Amino acid sequence: MKIDATDITTAPPDLAVVVPVRNEADNILPLIEEIHAALEGRCRFEVVYVDDGSDDSTPRLLSEAQGRYPRLRVVRHRSGCGQSQAIATGVKHAHAPLIATLDGDGQNDPADLPRLLDMLDSLPPADRRLTMIAGHRATRRDTWLRRLSSRVANRVRAALLGDDTPDSGCGLKLFGRDAFLDMPRFNHMHRFLPALMLRLGGRVVSVEVNHRPRERGVSKYGLWNRLWVGIVDLFGVMWLQRRASVPVLDENAPALRQE
Repeated sequence: MKIDATDITTAPPDLAVVVPVRNEADNILPLIEEIHAALEGRCRFEVVYVDDGSDDSTPRLLSEAQGRYPRLRVVRHRSGCGQSQAIATGVKHAHAPLIATLDGDGQNDPADLPRLLDMLDSLPPADRRLTMIAGHRATRRDTWLRRLSSRVANRVRAALLGDDTPDSGCGLKLFGRDAFLDMPRFNHMHRFLPALMLRLGGRVVSVEVNHRPRERGVSKYGLWNRLWVGIVDLFGVMWLQRRASVPVLDENAPALRQE
């Protein structure tokens, strides 16, 4: 994806960066600035923040940031609906055909976004629509408990779903908007995006990305809700996989007659 001479502030965006947040006031402005620094001059982009019912100063800071960053759009849930629904809301409200997601806690590094775009650009054009580029946090900057819980969750998902992804829980991903909208919607679906892309007949390519320690705010996830809360969803995705049907169009079929 290369920019042209068109003014990237007025032309339709090529990429939407969707960021779900809940009570991340201390991370709002630093992360927005980093996203813009990473993508400025790289492509036409928009930034879509979804405030999932925050009750701290997150709404005020997002409103103030909109005055400084014209590419920033904000959607707000009146009450918390969960990270998966926040991502879905952001994708629905995005104008760009290509979506990048990253967590709002500052641990995903926006400087990795161009690397994901370069990987997608390296693929044949026909393969890009159903390809997900997934971040792989090879070196985790978390507590031992979070590292353990993610390692267990990733291994369980890989064993049961065959999702071809070493780090399906990484929030940094790149995929087509239309592909996402074709996926079934359910709570915790953000943990299963690679498997859902494969279900559509697509592919997943993992790219090693930077991972940073959380410097501000408090984590909302631990061992219990990373693995056991999603166990029902895990079996649900297995059920969906077994019932997937990917049609193959006959390119040599005669065109339908126009009346």
